[in-house]
Amino acid sequence: MFELIGLLAAGTAAGFGYVKSRAFVSDRLRFVDAARRPSAPLVAGVAATALAAPVVWVLPIVGAGTALAFGAAVGLGTRAGAKGTELT
Repeated sequence: MFELIGLLAAGTAAGFGYVKSRAFVSDRLRFVDAARRPSAPLVAGVAATALAAPVVWVLPIVGAGTALAFGAAVGLGTRAGAKGTELT
């Protein structure tokens, strides 16, 4: 039962991270050149993982995989948001 709750929490965190980071990059960072750099998704993903690590360390149901999934989703959302704002 607890494994299912942990899996649901990881999926929810990853989905939330992807949607919010994509919306933030495409809406707020539309004209920022640094958001379109190839290293921006990597930096965003590593930073999100580092911020999520202490939270998942405290919570007993979720594990380190949740922080990694959240970081990967934020990185992918950042990349998707940057690709949607490319100027031609």
